[in-house]
Amino acid sequence: MPVNSFENYPMSWRPVREVLKRPVYQSLAALLEHDITSGLLLPGTKLPPQRELADFLDVNFTTITRAYKTCEMKGLIYAITGRGTFVSPNAARSVAISKDRVSVDRIDLGFVASFEESNILVAEAIQKVTENNALEGLLNYNDPCGLPRHKYAGLAWIKEFGIRADPTQIAIVSGAQNALAITLLALFEPGNRIAVDEFTYSNFIEISKLYRIQLLPIPGDSNGMLPNGLDQQCRLLEVHGIFLMPSCSNPTTVMMPDKRKKELAAVIQRHHLIVIEDDILAFLTAGLMEDYGQPFHQLLPDQTIYICGTSKSICSGLRVAYMVYSERFKDRIEKAIFTINVKTSSLDAEIIADLIFSGKAKEIVEKKKRLAHTANLLYASYFPQHSRTGHPLSYFRWLPVKNQESAVQLEYALELQGVHVFHSDRFRSGASIPGNFLRIALASANSMKELETGLEILKKHGIASN
Repeated sequence: MPVNSFENYPMSWRPVREVLKRPVYQSLAALLEHDITSGLLLPGTKLPPQRELADFLDVNFTTITRAYKTCEMKGLIYAITGRGTFVSPNAARSVAISKDRVSVDRIDLGFVASFEESNILVAEAIQKVTENNALEGLLNYNDPCGLPRHKYAGLAWIKEFGIRADPTQIAIVSGAQNALAITLLALFEPGNRIAVDEFTYSNFIEISKLYRIQLLPIPGDSNGMLPNGLDQQCRLLEVHGIFLMPSCSNPTTVMMPDKRKKELAAVIQRHHLIVIEDDILAFLTAGLMEDYGQPFHQLLPDQTIYICGTSKSICSGLRVAYMVYSERFKDRIEKAIFTINVKTSSLDAEIIADLIFSGKAKEIVEKKKRLAHTANLLYASYFPQHSRTGHPLSYFRWLPVKNQESAVQLEYALELQGVHVFHSDRFRSGASIPGNFLRIALASANSMKELETGLEILKKHGIASN
């Protein structure tokens, strides 16, 4: 079909043929990336079908296929079988969440901290460790996966959550985020697909983007990801892994009951998926919530990478997490640890180990649970109709909002009123996923009084849906 026949034909993207250089697919991919990252193509935009775009540009069909594939591997676009190709929801911006650029005069209800009031107990442990005669032994490159004492402390800690493992199959890493990066580097290739919840941990979205991993949204309900939805996608596409936060999903606060875990485990086993189990909030759930059951690691030990960070349970500033893995993954995981970390700080791991062995860690956890309980009651007093679902001790809440303002507009409007929050667009793993929410952090304000002030501002803004 001649190019000029498209002169008045509606197309969502009309690249200029004359600016393309050889190899054309690379030039076209670069042009598509530019138009996405510059905002000319908005998230959710449906791109022209490949054959239609090939006719428009008067190029071979495979040229378009290669260009789209290049951008898909960068996380800029994604395809849905039978529906087309779309611009990814967060292709044009970073969705990583940190304390960076949070103004000191704002009430921070965005970044999920860890009720830092309990850090006085950590400070006491730090002083004890620094006065220890064995301190020098913590300051070298030895035992890059963790000293034996630190591993035994980790095993003692995660035993409370139902994990049974051998010391040769646990490693100390620099926080749960670090563990996720290690796992993706070790076990996945660019272009691999990982199944995730429709709303999932934003920093996992960002890490996956950096590693060119494609995320595949799977629908869920109040009990978590739907097994049938996962099974259908695995039958349609080649899926390599699955990312889950079963104890309390971030951002939705969903707790997965044992029955749903077992149903999902059957699908996961049938399709030979690698499970990435981020269990950072297990301390709020295991032994406390009815029908907790067990972690996925105990159901599928040979397929699961179990990650348990201590930033939310013990101390956010000491970046210590435990990774548990089978012999099947041992060499690749440990090679990635050596490559990325060289070694996690033994000094930090020693402080955490001292807190665990002395019983102070449990004391800290109990204090954090009491604070979480108070914060959730406070939230319920302002948004009672939205406080009855999800984890009752969650460090954050998932507030449905009226669809009146865009994510950027709403976040900015609340910033002007003195509250820092994050819209659900940051957690959306697919552009076509419906619903608008705010994730409200309950563990980051400097005091309960400050939290109450922030919640009052949100209430007065009238953002909550009925």
